Amino acid sequence: MASSSKTDTEVIIGGKVFTLSGYESEDYLQKVAVYINNKMNEYNKLDGFRRQPIDTQNVLLQLNIADDYFKAKKQITVLEDELEAKDKELYNLKHDLISTQIKLESFQEQVKELQKSQNEDAKQIVRLETELKKK
Repeated sequence: MASSSKTDTEVIIGGKVFTLSGYESEDYLQKVAVYINNKMNEYNKLDGFRRQPIDTQNVLLQLNIADDYFKAKKQITVLEDELEAKDKELYNLKHDLISTQIKLESFQEQVKELQKSQNEDAKQIVRLETELKKK
């Protein structure tokens, strides 16, 4: 994460000490150096790589790092697209939920009114039965 002041940090890359300067934290700059060292170690284990001239080795490392970058960038795009689709799905589900809640409230109100009507009808039946018995 970028900070507001410039940082100078000594790192070791390929057995050599370099001073990196930037607005990133020292931890971040060390992490970058570790990444590069890991890539170098990974490729230095390959006989075919070690037999190449140093310029070719450097280009191959640069190509591999660029490949990692573009793959990560593509993965981010895929994940952002998935997130957008999930957001839309969530929006639709929330909309459906609200619509269903409104319907439920309407049905509950209808049930209350029907129960009230049923109670009134039951009272009317009792009154009418009472009147019939009196006659």
